[in-house]
Amino acid sequence: MKTLSYKTLEENGYDGYLLKDAPERVLQFGEGNFLRAFVDYFIDLMNEKAGFNSKVVLVQPIAAPMIHDMINDQDGLYTLYLRGQENGQAVNKKRVISCVSRCIDPYAEFDALMACADNPDLRFITCNTTEAGIAYDPNCKFEDKPAASYPGKLCQFMYRRFQKFGDQKGKGFIILSCELIDNNGKELKKCLLQYADLWNLGDDFKKWIDEENIICSTLVDRIVPGRIRDAEEVKKIEEENGYHDDLVDVGEVFGFWVIEGPQSIKKEFPCKEADLPILICDDHKPYKQRKVRILNGAHTSFVLGAYLAGENIVRDCMHDETIHGFMDKLLYEEVIPTLTLDPDDCKQFASDVTDRFANPYVDHQLLSISLNSTSKWKARVMPSFKGYVEKYGKLPVCITASFAFYEMFYHQGKELTDKGLEAVRPSAAVTPVVSGPSEYVISDDRPILEFYYAHKDDDVSALTHAVLSNTDFWGEDLTKIEGFEEAVTGYAKMIEEKGAYEVMKSCLN
Repeated sequence: MKTLSYKTLEENGYDGYLLKDAPERVLQFGEGNFLRAFVDYFIDLMNEKAGFNSKVVLVQPIAAPMIHDMINDQDGLYTLYLRGQENGQAVNKKRVISCVSRCIDPYAEFDALMACADNPDLRFITCNTTEAGIAYDPNCKFEDKPAASYPGKLCQFMYRRFQKFGDQKGKGFIILSCELIDNNGKELKKCLLQYADLWNLGDDFKKWIDEENIICSTLVDRIVPGRIRDAEEVKKIEEENGYHDDLVDVGEVFGFWVIEGPQSIKKEFPCKEADLPILICDDHKPYKQRKVRILNGAHTSFVLGAYLAGENIVRDCMHDETIHGFMDKLLYEEVIPTLTLDPDDCKQFASDVTDRFANPYVDHQLLSISLNSTSKWKARVMPSFKGYVEKYGKLPVCITASFAFYEMFYHQGKELTDKGLEAVRPSAAVTPVVSGPSEYVISDDRPILEFYYAHKDDDVSALTHAVLSNTDFWGEDLTKIEGFEEAVTGYAKMIEEKGAYEVMKSCLN
């Protein structure tokens, strides 16, 4: 079977949208599944629906062997499947993405990367170099080909641009940072200026960075599982498509991109004309708060209790009336009232979250979500908890129960090994959903695991007091919150005696 290419599609009579020739107006550091299913998908739609007429040059950000050759061998083409659930209905749609022109390996093709800076059409830079990507490394040298860090590479590239077009207005870049760190754009700009100082590139260059470039912090939201790993499914879709594709990508249907920057960006980035879920605004933080507290907060609040009750996959939880009801009550009655965004927008986002959790194409394991639940509860759930107490002067029932789920999930751990804290899920006699005991490993920072191991023989009251009063965990003594210790202790005892499922039922009643 022939490999995907423009020629192969032409021979197969492909009648979908394709953009074969266009100026390279976007440089993208990162060629992985996420950017190809998110940023490049949106650019492809802007090309089709809004005349964006732009090709994307991908840059491999690290020296390890990646997919550079595959991208170039397939003319930059790849097949994207967006799968999920919308309004309760399963969705599985396919698109051949044609906005990518080529991929550059800067470790073997440094001059080719630098030559892109001389392209007068280039206007946008996008990036996702992982959470560790935006970091200042003082060991980087300007003479390196390339600098080891991503901000170092970008500074080298921008200095070349400054040398070529520094005396012309409008030749800087709109930079859209997609890394999953707070204030990603601001942190990237900070690193650029540090390199400008380290390398003595001059005040004029620093001024050009500040005045001629728009470096945006953004919030990205789409789950991208990536490759299809089932060999039979791969064979089936290749037969349906009529070509072999080494770069098949899979993402969920839901997607949302918040870009913090001036409204003038809209004149050059026609997301509105293409009717895309992209918001350009003055402050992305309220939207990050919404995502963290609703989507991530929901995960952290119910998955540990659901696992103790015998469930294993997020999707199955959405089909259980009690677990789903518990999550809904927590979100709509306890979390959303504490947020600053419009309540109707938050309710719609929560509704979308239900569809995302019920995705029939993704088996999202509860145990994978359970990793590092201590810091997750503090970051994702505690702000809603404290906001609710401050607003209403009482404890939120479901969030309080979620703390007991967290505590008792860890309390099952009885053996501390190199793998983590080894635990056994309660038996069917306690939790009616599960068919029998099952072993699991609790993964968290070592001091946290050592704490729970040290308290493994505590009764529920002593355990709850020890956990709540641990200021290393929470940054404060939670026993000082009126009624919280008593309420958590009560739920923990109920989990011990009747199971987590009965606690969820009691919260709904």
